[in-house]
Formats: sequence, structure tokens, C-alpha cells
Amino acid sequence: MSEEQTTGRPEDEAAAQDNAQAEEQQEGGGDDALAAARAEAEQYKEEVLRARADLENARRRHERELEGARRYALESFLQELLPVIDSLELGLAAVSETENAEVEKFREGTELTLKMLLGLLEKYGVTPIYPVGEKFNPELHQAMSMQETADAEPGTVLTVVQKGYKLHDRVVRPAMVIVAKAPQDQGKGGQLDEQA
Repeated sequence: MSEEQTTGRPEDEAAAQDNAQAEEQQEGGGDDALAAARAEAEQYKEEVLRARADLENARRRHERELEGARRYALESFLQELLPVIDSLELGLAAVSETENAEVEKFREGTELTLKMLLGLLEKYGVTPIYPVGEKFNPELHQAMSMQETADAEPGTVLTVVQKGYKLHDRVVRPAMVIVAKAPQDQGKGGQLDEQA
């Protein structure tokens, strides 16, 4: 019996040591598991923040695109309407030269119609480009020709052949213009500008 007790005791001691080692591993492993869980949670947090930022950026981009679509939705319609406005203006110019009473009534009606139409377009952000006397700007004007003159500074718009139009800040049609250039007899400075 004493042998059994002695043999049983070392087994109990070995089991107790195994249990103690297992507990130590669990405690050490618990720290490792906790650190791993925290790292994983931090990674998920960063992914959520990135996804939120991406979503916010997409929302802002969508709002900008919608605003642009709203702002410039009239552009194609305006391009179709501009020849009508040009025709009304040309008709008024032709009629203004006559002094017939019946034609005068027609002219007044046409002027009123044109004024209403231009007022409506202005309400929606359409502005005419009529640059007589201004410096030539290639972003707003299209030069049809150049004309020598001593009455205006070179590079200045002398005549507008056809009005241009802008929708908000976008040019729908540039103004077609005739631009002043220095007379040839003023010296070689004008010729140099012409060659440039």
C-alpha cells in the first residue's frame, strides 16, 4: 500500500504541474489573444473609417454632378434657341430702317417678344457677350477678321458680327468679332505684331 501511495503521489504531482503549466499558458496566451483581438478590432475600425470616407466622397461627387446637370441642363436647348434670337434681332434691324406705320407696330411687337425672351433667358443664367470696345479675349470671342484702324487700340474689338452667349460661367457660343489692328503706315511695330 505504501508503494501505491508513493506511486500515486508522483502522478498527482505531475498532474498538478501540468495543470499549473496549462494555467500559465492560458494566462500568457490570454494576453496574446487579447492583443490579437485588439489589433483586429483596430483594423476593423480603420476599414469602417475608410469606408465612411469613401461613401462621403461619393456623396459629394454625386452632389457636384447633379448640380452641374441642373446648372447646364439648358445648354443644348439654348444652342437650338440662339438662331431664333439671332433671326429676331436681324428682323428688327431690317425693320428699323423703314418708317411705315404698320411695320412700326410689327417692330414694337417683335421688340417686346425679344425683350421677354431675353429676360427669361437671363432668369436662368444666360448672359449675352457683346464686347465692342473691349480687349479681344479668345475664351469669349472668335475673331472673324482684323481691320486696320487708327481709331482703336490694336487687339480691341471693333465690331460684333454675332453676339455670343454664356450659361452661368460656361461659354455656349463665342461672340464673332472683328478685331482692330495697327495701320501698316504706323511703322514696323504693327508688322511685328502681325507676324507674331
